[in-house]
Amino acid sequence: MERIKESIVVEGKDDESAVKKVVQCDCIITHGFGIRESTWKRIEKAAATVGVIVLTDPDFAGETIRKRINARVPGCKHAFISREDARAGLDIGVENASPQIIMDALSKVKTVNPLSENIFSQADLIRDGLSGSNDAAEKRAKVGKILGIGYCNAKQFLNRLNHYGITRELYEDTIVKVGENE
Repeated sequence: MERIKESIVVEGKDDESAVKKVVQCDCIITHGFGIRESTWKRIEKAAATVGVIVLTDPDFAGETIRKRINARVPGCKHAFISREDARAGLDIGVENASPQIIMDALSKVKTVNPLSENIFSQADLIRDGLSGSNDAAEKRAKVGKILGIGYCNAKQFLNRLNHYGITRELYEDTIVKVGENE
């Protein structure tokens, strides 16, 4: 079993269990929205020493927690699991993902670079059917899964393209790959 030096931030005990089946690591559990000050201190300490990977559920709550962590503790790495890979019936969560899906997500971690140059625009998303078309959300989900930036609305997707180190070449290759599979 691989050892990950960074602390992995998850939402609950079941998420921690699923992650620890895949890698040896320290997990920090947020227990949902109500992140206690002691938990914030652990996240901040881990970020300053070993680093942090945020792996939250691919739902509204998970995205909100991810944004809060990113705002308070900049420089964290982010791993994403797609909704389809985190679904069990009506439940969506990291705990539902297979060990291989969790490992894939952890192998594609991204770090936000707020100073990176915006190389993508809304025009790119529209041209490639990721915004403004009937199947845009579905296509964004497929592209986001391959790129390792997760699913989100078009505005957030554009932000992730521009600030998670995605190159124009990787983006174009992914668009072609998704087009071939449709």
